[in-house]
Amino acid sequence: MNQDRRDFIKRLSATGAMIGTAGLAACTPGAGRQAIGNDEEERIESTLIVPKAQGLKITGTFLDEISHDIPHQNWGEQEWDCDFAYMKAIGIDTVIMIRSGYRKFITYPSEYLMKTFGCYKPSVDLLDMFLRLADKYGMKFYFGLYDSGKYWDTGDLTWEIDSNKFVIEEVWKKYGHYKSFQGWYLCQEISRATKGAVAAFGGLGKQCKEVSGGLPTLISPWIDGKKAVDAASGNLTKEQAVSVEEHEREWSEIFDGIKGYVDACAFQDGHIDYDELDAFFSVNKQMADRYGIECWTNAESFDRDMPIKFLPIKFDKLRLKLEAAARQHYDKAITFEFSHFMSPQSAYLQAGHLYDRYKEYFEIP
Repeated sequence: MNQDRRDFIKRLSATGAMIGTAGLAACTPGAGRQAIGNDEEERIESTLIVPKAQGLKITGTFLDEISHDIPHQNWGEQEWDCDFAYMKAIGIDTVIMIRSGYRKFITYPSEYLMKTFGCYKPSVDLLDMFLRLADKYGMKFYFGLYDSGKYWDTGDLTWEIDSNKFVIEEVWKKYGHYKSFQGWYLCQEISRATKGAVAAFGGLGKQCKEVSGGLPTLISPWIDGKKAVDAASGNLTKEQAVSVEEHEREWSEIFDGIKGYVDACAFQDGHIDYDELDAFFSVNKQMADRYGIECWTNAESFDRDMPIKFLPIKFDKLRLKLEAAARQHYDKAITFEFSHFMSPQSAYLQAGHLYDRYKEYFEIP
């Protein structure tokens, strides 16, 4: 009886080891993605009836684990390591932590934020983990500043200046030695002329550059288009939307005030309709060139056209946006965001299929 039990336990342990090995193999980009019943060499490819690889490739992504409108995936370091491998396999070379904290939840054990704002100590230092993984996979890492939530409550960006002065100093002192620490993301999002915007972006951008020896800074505003509705709203569109002319006038003024302190601007692309992409993208590129700012696109990989917020985007919608960015000669495409909406290991099954369609279109093995 005891011998049978020992044999059973041995067989169970061996089976567990095999499952563990298979799980690690599945983290290898391309592994385990074929349809059931097909060998790797018999994989069935989609037949595209549009020209391939006409869009601007996505080479950067936000990392969002301090979120307020998409679910946390509760990944540990093994899952994150797998995800960085999946990113690397499609050419992503830049990761941007969207924010180091939102209200009382933070990504690293900040003595300043825990003491001043009563922020909760995280169980894992996500910032340190992301930097180590970026080092491992040869990626550039952009640090996202702290979002106290006061701007969203008041509409005044100047609230975010003082707290971030301490965060910038604290983070650079503790984490600036990492090779992958290559930039800063000014995480406060605006769409139009906003109280305190020029002072906040200019002041924070200046400080980020001064403490880090001139590392680049990035912003990612949204366009106040017809799909710029509150995420908690049941509406998909609104009647009052900014015109191309208004957008150009307001952002020319903002760019003029922040030039020299902000190096790149990645307008979010999901708030305008697909037949408006070229008009707005053309103006964005002209303005960025005029003021010496790199013109990136934030190609949203989630779908704003669905009543359920938020799900992975239909591939053709993503394709149209990337092709518009290529036509206007944008400098770089990043996405919000890979891990939820494009990753083969996302909580959303559709994300892995989007990953496959993206690879087929860009002819990535």
